[in-house]
Amino acid sequence: MTIRFFAASLAMVATPLALAAAPAAAQGAEAALTIETPIETLMADEAARAVVVAELPDLEASQYYPYIKSMSLKEIQPQSQGAITEEMLARIAAGLAEID
Repeated sequence: MTIRFFAASLAMVATPLALAAAPAAAQGAEAALTIETPIETLMADEAARAVVVAELPDLEASQYYPYIKSMSLKEIQPQSQGAITEEMLARIAAGLAEID
């Protein structure tokens, strides 16, 4: 009986501690920037912004920017009516991969 109580008590204490540690570990590791990252996140990073603007210089000036900035380049590419090509995405992806 004592062992079961101890095991149950340990589980009740260990689980919240493990859950609390998980977000801290996730925050410590920076996520890689990719063509699947939201556009506003890419534009907030100076190096990523330079890569994106090199291929899409008018992106931020677009009347649609407020509506698409929460989406990724990969998501908006099919609706871009050819303005964003697979080749452009490949060059942006390569440039983003080089960012440390």
